[in-house]
Amino acid sequence: MGQKVNPVCFRLPVNRQWRSIWYADKRSFPEFLAEDFQIRRLIKKKLATAAIAKVVIERAGNRVRVNIHTGRPGLVIGRKAAELDKLREEIQRLVQKDREVLVDVKEVKRPELDAQLVAENIALQIERRISHRRAMKKAMQMAREAGALGIRVRCAGRLGGSEIARVEGYREGKVPLHTLRADIDYGFAEARTIAGKIGVKVWLSRKEEVTGVGF
Repeated sequence: MGQKVNPVCFRLPVNRQWRSIWYADKRSFPEFLAEDFQIRRLIKKKLATAAIAKVVIERAGNRVRVNIHTGRPGLVIGRKAAELDKLREEIQRLVQKDREVLVDVKEVKRPELDAQLVAENIALQIERRISHRRAMKKAMQMAREAGALGIRVRCAGRLGGSEIARVEGYREGKVPLHTLRADIDYGFAEARTIAGKIGVKVWLSRKEEVTGVGF
């Protein structure tokens, strides 16, 4: 049937956590959801070159903690934490005035093993008119050298500026998508080219399956 499910959502009860960690009643839920969406959109837009892997938002009482996982923490923090303070002030404008916003920056020490960063790196190379095949194979090689058990990459769109859109993919190593215990990371990015958007999907298997995990 070709019906797919996001590998991260699929593993939430086993070895993944939600990226919005809070509880709300029926009245507050839509408001919190809209705030989370706006916060993530602001961070992605403002820090487009800072290799943002994911943004985890925690709420407790009147406190909103935004954890930014990035491959380039220096760009996010800035000199004397000036950029971080500016970002916190902009996020503060998006939430209600009575809530306190805290921003934490966490470094992604192995960007080659983060599927989102790998996908964004491939998309960036495609935008710079580097061959999509070369970009995909280079990313796969770097991930394998960094210790990945397996990696699968898929590009779709007007590849190479051709008139007809097509799909190309490569796979190397072991990527067991149906095995819940497997540590599979997933990332998606879009390359904006003259011919149109090209979608890049990356599935990355990072370590051996964990046995004896209860549901």
